[in-house]
Amino acid sequence: MNGSLILPLLLVLFAGFMFMTARRQRRQAQETQQMQSSLVPGDRVMTTSGLYGTVVETDDETIEIEVAPGVRTTWVRQAVREKVKQELEVDEIIDDVVEDGPKAEGR
Repeated sequence: MNGSLILPLLLVLFAGFMFMTARRQRRQAQETQQMQSSLVPGDRVMTTSGLYGTVVETDDETIEIEVAPGVRTTWVRQAVREKVKQELEVDEIIDDVVEDGPKAEGR
């Protein structure tokens, strides 16, 4: 009798696992689609191929990304993997170090 309950229990567990996995994937795809549709000029992004750049122009299906000063490339929105947090510029970091001055060690 115990052996006859194991197979249905395994099937229920497997179906539950598959349902939860599909639900999570659907939610992630929806979040990615929302992020891609909310891109605006000035956003720093990373493409699916790993290219970092700044969005300079957008339209319904494509975006234009500046990858270096004066170098612009056109991409479909779906090629953007994620928005990247703005990194501190080198000048800002140097200004912070100069304002703080050298730290005396051993005091």
